Amino acid sequence: LRAMRGAPKNKRLMKVLQEEGVKRLISKVEGDFMRDKRMPEIDEELFFVIDEKGHTLELTDKGRDLLSPDEQAVFILPDVSEEIGVIRRDPELSDDEKRLKEDEAYRDHQQRTEAVHNINQLMKAYTLFERDVAYMLTDDKKVVIVDESTGRPQPGRRFADGLHQALEAKEGVKVEQETQTVATITLQNLFRMYRKLAGMTGTADTEAKEFQEIYKLDVIVIPTHRPIRRVDHEDQIYRTKREKYTAIIEDVAWLHERGLPVLVGTISVEISELLSRMLTRKGIKHQLLNARYHEKEADVVAGAGQPGQVTIATNMAGRGTDIKLNPQVIHIERDLITSPDVTLASDYNGKPLREELTENPSGLQVIGTERHESRRIDRQLRGRAGRQGDPGLSRFYMSLEDDLMRLFGSERIATVMDKLGAEEGEVIEHRMVTRSIERAQKKVEARNFEMRKHLLKYDDVMNQQRQVIYNRRRDILERDSAHDQVMELMVETTAGLVAAHTQSGLPSEEWTWEDLSGEYSGMFFTPFPVEIEDRVGIDVEQLDEQLLGVARDAYEHRRELVTEDSFREVEKAVLLHTVDTCWQEHLYEMDELKEGVGFAGVAGKDPLMVYQKEAFDMFESLIARIDAESLRNLFQLRVEAGPPPEARRVGRGQLSDIHNEATNLGFRGAPATAPSTEGGGDGLPLGRPVGQARPRERGLVAAGSEGTDAEKKAPIRSGPKVGRNDPCPCGSGKKYKQCHGRG
Repeated sequence: LRAMRGAPKNKRLMKVLQEEGVKRLISKVEGDFMRDKRMPEIDEELFFVIDEKGHTLELTDKGRDLLSPDEQAVFILPDVSEEIGVIRRDPELSDDEKRLKEDEAYRDHQQRTEAVHNINQLMKAYTLFERDVAYMLTDDKKVVIVDESTGRPQPGRRFADGLHQALEAKEGVKVEQETQTVATITLQNLFRMYRKLAGMTGTADTEAKEFQEIYKLDVIVIPTHRPIRRVDHEDQIYRTKREKYTAIIEDVAWLHERGLPVLVGTISVEISELLSRMLTRKGIKHQLLNARYHEKEADVVAGAGQPGQVTIATNMAGRGTDIKLNPQVIHIERDLITSPDVTLASDYNGKPLREELTENPSGLQVIGTERHESRRIDRQLRGRAGRQGDPGLSRFYMSLEDDLMRLFGSERIATVMDKLGAEEGEVIEHRMVTRSIERAQKKVEARNFEMRKHLLKYDDVMNQQRQVIYNRRRDILERDSAHDQVMELMVETTAGLVAAHTQSGLPSEEWTWEDLSGEYSGMFFTPFPVEIEDRVGIDVEQLDEQLLGVARDAYEHRRELVTEDSFREVEKAVLLHTVDTCWQEHLYEMDELKEGVGFAGVAGKDPLMVYQKEAFDMFESLIARIDAESLRNLFQLRVEAGPPPEARRVGRGQLSDIHNEATNLGFRGAPATAPSTEGGGDGLPLGRPVGQARPRERGLVAAGSEGTDAEKKAPIRSGPKVGRNDPCPCGSGKKYKQCHGRG
């Protein structure tokens, strides 16, 4: 039991599990220990415990001692809220000291959390993710995900939460930067966005319940154009994988000798390459199709129906491919194939057609090396044979060491094999065993469906937020001008600032004027308009009206400096950029919330309810942040006059993108120092107009681009020009170039 919990795929363990009664005994012992709550006794000798079903891994105390013998505290995450409370209640600390200690507490918690997370991801990478099964290493040393269902490589996709980086570290290749999520949606919510949903597939019947629950869609089975004449044999089950693979190779060789095309379906790149090596040793020519050779797919599939052709493929060839058969491999009359009445039960030469096709195989022969967790994938592989009424055969080979059998197969299968006394190399082929396997698959499908439903409940929360944000973006995009929207933001923001720093019951002198002044100036980049002597006796409405009026005037003045079309475009661009940037940060925060919300269950709370409440609070603060950042970015934008378009001459090949700053779409913000009053006296940080001799069109200058097309100004002199060889005006007697003119 201890070995199963620590190393479930250990080869010696798997051999022991094949012995009669061992698996049943282990399950009994595990049940006894769990009932008596004594599992820690089993796990205390292990460094970590693996849960293959849940795809999780947990370090034990022994493992923590090994990884960090000197500092066990690294794995103990402190309660930050409790620590902050102690710091804030400490009377001996000044405000500055409290702030420093709070920062230190947050930093310490973040470092510990990150360390534990990184260790956990590295452990998962080494124990739960196998190369050439979950991922592959390309020729240019990149870790590429292999899609579990299709068997195809997924370049560009990366595992989340640092897992991809852990796999790169494991394989000793360059560890890439973690990607930033800019948009996220589940497939279910993506499909729900369509007004009408419909589809057609040969394997929807097994998922009818999910279609109904998630999409409210009925599944209707349509009869095939011609009767199915494919013989689906019962599964053949062996004790070990080695016996299973040997039997598969012998079966392939027998069919190959008879000139029949064979398609061998595997569930991973690793197994496909193992069988390829075994066939090569046997001297059987074959084609290999997996994620490494996906570019050859069309050629391989085109020749897969030729006489004697053997094709080994992952699930890539088990979906959506129509293998055309050479007429030579069909050994029954063509009239039977085109007939709509001939079925496998029909009489053929004095016996049922099924019996004839079993004794004298015909058409494409499909061999499955393992059952997939989903019955759909298995049915798709079977469906490569017997298309359009053609004859064919399908059979799956299994062993008790297969993942599906180990994790979800009932004890009855092992018991049946024990009772039947199957020796090494012997095969069991029985309807009851096949049904047990299908029940195991149903169990996995139900578990996966529950996981998808659970994920959907969480994404429904995100979906509501997503719709609000996307509607806001669409509103900005579809407007000719965002000016009205900016004015609304000003009204709401000034009202919010006034409400936060004033109180109707208090005299105006006691309002928090300094804080209000700082926030107002920081938001609108305009000096606070209410002088100290004017603050006495002012009411809330007057203050709100005065602040809003000054902000509006300042903004209108900025608009007048450039053409209306130019400012309209920039207005929309800044608003969109702010929404996108804040939304990206929000997605990152929501990911972190989802990761940690499971611990709410320990406190007896429903994690989903906690997630919904926290997500709502975070979304409210997101909207406030978007409003504030939008205004701040618009007022920070440096407005500068530029020469007319005809004066801007750029030589061929001299164009370049300059982005010295990542904020505000590359537009420079005003300096945080006291704003210049040049150009109107209203405190706006305005650029100077260049040349007043003739009217010029004005524009907006991006950060890093000033000086590229502005005219050179003549220096201002306070006296006559001094030549380089003239005596220096300072009276030293030296030449000007050797005295104050040096350098």
